Amino acid sequence: MRTAYSVETVRNAERELMARLPEGALMQRAAAGLAAACAEVLGRVAGRVYGSRVVLLVGSGDNGGDALYAGARLARRGAGVTAVLLAPERAHGGGLEALRRAGGRTLGAGAEPDAASERIARADLVLDGIVGIGGRGGLREEAVPLADAAARSRAAVVAVDLPSGIDADTGRVRGDAVRADLTVTFGAHKPGLLIDPAREYAGSVRLVDIGLPLPAEAAELEALQHADVARLLPVPAAESDKYRRGVVGIAAGSARYPGAAVLAVSGALRGGAGAVRYVGPAGDAVIARFPETLVSDRGPEHAGRVQAWVVGPGSGDDAATVDQVLAAEVPVLIDADGLRLADADAVRARRAPTLMTPHAGEAAALLGVGREEVEGARLAAVRELAARYGATVLLKGSTTLVAAARGGPVRVNATGTSWLATAGSGDVLSGLAGSLLAAGLSAVDAGSAGAYLHGLAGRFAARGAPAGAHDVVEAVPRAWRDVRGR
Repeated sequence: MRTAYSVETVRNAERELMARLPEGALMQRAAAGLAAACAEVLGRVAGRVYGSRVVLLVGSGDNGGDALYAGARLARRGAGVTAVLLAPERAHGGGLEALRRAGGRTLGAGAEPDAASERIARADLVLDGIVGIGGRGGLREEAVPLADAAARSRAAVVAVDLPSGIDADTGRVRGDAVRADLTVTFGAHKPGLLIDPAREYAGSVRLVDIGLPLPAEAAELEALQHADVARLLPVPAAESDKYRRGVVGIAAGSARYPGAAVLAVSGALRGGAGAVRYVGPAGDAVIARFPETLVSDRGPEHAGRVQAWVVGPGSGDDAATVDQVLAAEVPVLIDADGLRLADADAVRARRAPTLMTPHAGEAAALLGVGREEVEGARLAAVRELAARYGATVLLKGSTTLVAAARGGPVRVNATGTSWLATAGSGDVLSGLAGSLLAAGLSAVDAGSAGAYLHGLAGRFAARGAPAGAHDVVEAVPRAWRDVRGR
């Protein structure tokens, strides 16, 4: 599992470690890892380090020092290194001295802007050390031309710890920011590297271990990996029956949207449910596609035994069904129309787990804000919704986040793909996660594992080409086998 920590936690850990190390040792550790990563990139883009052209974009903070020391290491290996200094009088003294001793050159960004742009245009690699993890807001005016020049160049752009201009704690991007091909981060992932919109600026992310003493309980984010999801997925035992595997109820669909019911049922069946009970007006469409489904038209209260409910996909204005499902004493997943119809007090009053799965537009409506506010501050939005409703919230989107009502680390999904932005994809996820709820997973685990499998299935289904929701469903078994290593 990957974990991400706040700037404050990282800074405290750095101070604790620096108190035990010789002066400058921690920066040298970071610079060594950074230089090694840059050397690998140069091997790909220039064929070798010797004779390559490297430009350092150097601000006044420790990130600038990391860049200078890494540049000195590359210069000693024969690279032609030029440091463009945004604040020459405040650049890291030790790093500057090391770079010059190694044969590197310096330019003042303000005094020699044309020369700086020319060097960037001819570079094989640009190293972004403008702003560190304490930066807030977008790039300052004097740094924007350098970022633009790097974007226009053919150089590989490597960010030091995080791309300059993004918010390390929230993932927000307020203004101009550097777009990196690779971000080399030190000690721990920062939340902004895992959450959009900032994640889009980070490119690939490489973690360099510098020995920070980080307490696990202080993590802000968790990102599950294959092994974590494999441990969560239910596996039927020899004596399992449909109830031991979990029976999930699906209250979804309408005369106008029968496909939502079919897709939700398909996700539930692929999610390992022992049985699926469907309640709603799309029973004929469901049974025609999945004859193993147990169909009822008498309402959730008379559907029979279930261990979890999914309510809302394509339900239109059927508030009565939503109310009945919320009154059930089993875990409930609320999606789509169900989010609009669910009474907030009824959700908060529930004793059994509740998992809400809005996309950004639905989350914005629930919070009473604009969609762009949710998309720009996804972490704050998912936490606010979870606290306001006393429920676990899965915020769908470019980076899917899962937050528990009780607080704690927010789960971020690493498998999503833009190809999942297709009609019906969310219905599949609802059925899949609902099935995992019925199997006994907690709301956080069911949402996290469901999103992980769903994202992986989306990747398998698309393979760089358009794919429909039904293609995603068909790829879920492959994703399941891939996670379990089979």
